[in-house]
Amino acid sequence: MTRTGKAIGITFGVVALLIVGVVIFVATFDWNRLKPTINEKVSTELHRPFAIRGDLRVAWARNPQETGWRRWVPWPHVTAQDIVLGNPPNIPGDNMVHLPRVEATLSPPALLGKTVWLPWIKLERPDIHLTRLAEHKDNWTFKIGDGDKTKESEPSAWSFRLDKVLFDRGRIAIDDRVSRAVMEILVDPLGKPLPFSQLTGTNAKKGQKVGDYVFGLKVKGRYKGEPISGSGKIGGMLALRSDDTPFPVQADVRSGATRVAFNGTIIHPLTLGGADLRLRFSGDSLGDLYDLTGVLLPDTPPFETDGHLTARLDENKGNVFRYRDFNGRIGDSDIHGSLKYSQTKPRPMLQGELLSRQLRLADLGPLIGVDSGKGNQSKKSQRTNTSQPLGKVLPYDRFETDKWDVMDADVRFKGRRIEHGSSLPISDLDTHLILNKGDLRLTPLRFGLAGGSIDAHVRLEGDKKPMQGRVELNARRLQLKQLMPNVQSMQKTLGELNGDADIRGTGNSVAALLGSSDGNLKLLMNNGLISRNLMEILGLNVGNYIVGQIFGDDEVQVNCAGVNIDMRNGLARPQIFAFDTENALINVTGNANFGSEQLDLTIDPESKGLRIITLRSPLYVRGTFKNPSAGVKPGPLIARGAVAAALGALVTPAAALLALISPSEGDSNQCRNILSQMKH
Repeated sequence: MTRTGKAIGITFGVVALLIVGVVIFVATFDWNRLKPTINEKVSTELHRPFAIRGDLRVAWARNPQETGWRRWVPWPHVTAQDIVLGNPPNIPGDNMVHLPRVEATLSPPALLGKTVWLPWIKLERPDIHLTRLAEHKDNWTFKIGDGDKTKESEPSAWSFRLDKVLFDRGRIAIDDRVSRAVMEILVDPLGKPLPFSQLTGTNAKKGQKVGDYVFGLKVKGRYKGEPISGSGKIGGMLALRSDDTPFPVQADVRSGATRVAFNGTIIHPLTLGGADLRLRFSGDSLGDLYDLTGVLLPDTPPFETDGHLTARLDENKGNVFRYRDFNGRIGDSDIHGSLKYSQTKPRPMLQGELLSRQLRLADLGPLIGVDSGKGNQSKKSQRTNTSQPLGKVLPYDRFETDKWDVMDADVRFKGRRIEHGSSLPISDLDTHLILNKGDLRLTPLRFGLAGGSIDAHVRLEGDKKPMQGRVELNARRLQLKQLMPNVQSMQKTLGELNGDADIRGTGNSVAALLGSSDGNLKLLMNNGLISRNLMEILGLNVGNYIVGQIFGDDEVQVNCAGVNIDMRNGLARPQIFAFDTENALINVTGNANFGSEQLDLTIDPESKGLRIITLRSPLYVRGTFKNPSAGVKPGPLIARGAVAAALGALVTPAAALLALISPSEGDSNQCRNILSQMKH
């Protein structure tokens, strides 16, 4: 052998010995010697204690899934026992995470491309404690590195990749002072995998197969001061490489009277990239969901819904939740539609369209502080520390305007058939709700009533203290016989009712708004009738007394009834409050105080023709709205003709009422002739 050949042979021999030596060293090296260095380095980078307190081992084996020269490269399989990760210095408590055992494998070929690739990592019996003391003060936010933002540094050429996280039974304890959540979540194997299709009816999401449910969950504790409990199921592995890889979840949770149940998949579960769920929830009032979800909804009777929830979770752009094609009920009313909730800045936004095919009007009562009869009112009263005063009729429950600025809203609502009692004919409710910076508007608010229509605009300025409100309302062509379908005698009339109202007030309840109200109310009715029997049917005992005193027991035709009332600081005074009947002209004067709910009205009748009314003195109505009383005032009736003369002097109020008569009615409306005479 030549000298050159010997040199080459020696060189290859040395290299081979070195390789063998490295392999033997790596295979026999006690990796526990590196634990102090690893613990110190990780603790420094994370700014919190980290320690591998148990055995640290590395086993080497080839990866059978590799091809070419890569298949000959052995991969390290790392096993570490008794690992603890502590809390940051500003959070009390010892450990955030305790892992009795962790296994992982590393790809050496990926290191050549400056990538640290862990195809999988397995966590055995993880015990996790999540703590938050205040906003931006928690133990799950990590500060990596020295945190000196003044130093300029180039982006690292290295990258990190983790594909899958496997785990077994474990425990998660939560102590969140912000949401007032103190709960424990236990994770335990089901024993036998449960197919995804067994709960959902399908085994795929967007063309991808979903894994089986492998673990069961149990939740117990308190949330927002309410007890919370529930159970659920999840898959056995978190696939992290693809945002579209479905991870199965299912849960049924109760908090107080509210129940939330869902099943479906989570996208990118470790970073909560999104969700695709079938969601059902129910409870005593939609208003209770604010504490659970942050979505501001009105107080309602008991509810339940079932729909399709998708979520896109993006910390930078804002989270977006879509609840699509849901069906449900609120009280005895059905509800359908789709809603979108965007967590944008400066305030979240709720958008959507809702439809009710059969709406029970009483189910809307809690919106203005009126009990729906479904048991939710007492809870609302407890929450707002208000109750209805004894002897008062107007609703005193407060509008919770302090929450109105937590989000904006743009929602359209339609109700096809509306029930009120057994007979009031309301239909085709259509409104557009806009909430902006605490300013709430219903514009327009339209619905059909008794063959006619109501067109209103409502504004409640909750951004002002106290709240300011305004209602503008137009009522047209309301048919009297449809307004009172159960009154047989009223079916003979062809009369109509028209009206306008423009009322403004200040206060945080309906009672306060009306008690401070300014504005005007106009009503005009033609071709009606009146009788004691009608008053009894309507339940108007005072009206029954007054009609009986003036007309006896007979039915009397009403040619025209006109009302033009001014309101100033809650005191309603009629400019015109008159009835022209076939037998008499009746004028009502006095006032109604909406602040104190007191009545002080005088009724002066004047007979027509030769008919002599037996009444020799005016009538009065006094007392409270809830308990009015009627009687005969001392003193004689005013002189004959004085009532007509007094009404005839009210030129401007009469002209204002003429505007309520449709031009198409012509002279067929008796109010036109009567009011025209009053003008001249």
